Amino acid sequence: MTAPVLGPTSPGDVDLGPIHLSPPDMSPRERDALLRAFDSGWVAPAGPELDAFEAELAAYVGVEACAAISSGTAALHLALLGVGVQPGDRVVVQTATFAASAFAVTYAGAEPVFCDVARSTWNIDPERLETWLERQPATALPAAVMAVDLYGLCPDYRELRRVCDRFGIPLVEDAAEALGSIAGGRNAATFGDLSALSFNGNKIVTTSGGGALLGPAEAIGRARYLATQARLPVPWYEHDEIGFNYRMSNLLAALGRAQLSRLERGIARRAEIRDRYRQAFPDFTWLESTTTERPNCWLSAALLPQDANPVEVCAALAAERIEARPLWKPMHAQPVFSRSERIGGEVADLMFDRGICLPSGSSLTDDDQTRVIVAMAKALDRL
Repeated sequence: MTAPVLGPTSPGDVDLGPIHLSPPDMSPRERDALLRAFDSGWVAPAGPELDAFEAELAAYVGVEACAAISSGTAALHLALLGVGVQPGDRVVVQTATFAASAFAVTYAGAEPVFCDVARSTWNIDPERLETWLERQPATALPAAVMAVDLYGLCPDYRELRRVCDRFGIPLVEDAAEALGSIAGGRNAATFGDLSALSFNGNKIVTTSGGGALLGPAEAIGRARYLATQARLPVPWYEHDEIGFNYRMSNLLAALGRAQLSRLERGIARRAEIRDRYRQAFPDFTWLESTTTERPNCWLSAALLPQDANPVEVCAALAAERIEARPLWKPMHAQPVFSRSERIGGEVADLMFDRGICLPSGSSLTDDDQTRVIVAMAKALDRL
């Protein structure tokens, strides 16, 4: 492979620092927000920053209500409980995803059924799902379907909602990777009966650790109650059901507010990074969705040419102190879920066999991206 044409800068023969996949992008605004919250004395999972973050996030996404939670996984757990999933139920989960999507199903005591993805969106395939549902007894339908907005791309939610409504199945949206993405004129995290976001350290908005549950006000109120140990509103501590310690702290909410105020800038920068990679490597199959007019470009993800092995390429980049990763290994191929039912899986297997994520953080400099491109071209030539 011939090395791509690059910009005016090239890495020199100096000791270069590491380039991470998607590190936090911090500014003085985040520092000031944390100090403001600290000086207020509100450091527990309650306070004005937490209330404001929930309101601002709900307004940005376009939902009735939001509960800021300790993690995206916890938000998914609450979402499943909120739509009525019970122990012994089955939940259909997109197989091309991070393990937290499936783990949350097990926390609710349910069994995951893994569904393949469509090449048109690289997300859950409504056609495969509908065909499978048509074969299920009416008394044994799954209790929920969990779609995932993979790498900031959305499934065909119009078709997926039609299928779920036909069979009367609730839809949970795992939008952990998609804050700021727009599909069909709507923001990600507005398509599910309940939707979850993640603010992990590598996400486009981070609170160090954290997440959010979004949806109708009544359902979010119920989830907020469960997330605060299901404590009844009396002067003493009284509980008539099991709750969870899932609320976000006021300090982290302050950080989230500062990050949210810079989200649009981060999306624009990540789009610039993605577009430069596409120009440098036009023979890659870049992941894009026919239903997502504006992905948030959380990670620049692509399928390598057929003769390239992503594990070997990632190892070659790691030798240059550049972090890259294969696409998510499908859940149906994970040892922990080796006995789980699945609906297809060939497309998700293809994604793992040939897929790679390149450094995409909004703090990535042009010089650092040049270094990634040069190292990538060298690795492909050598391998």
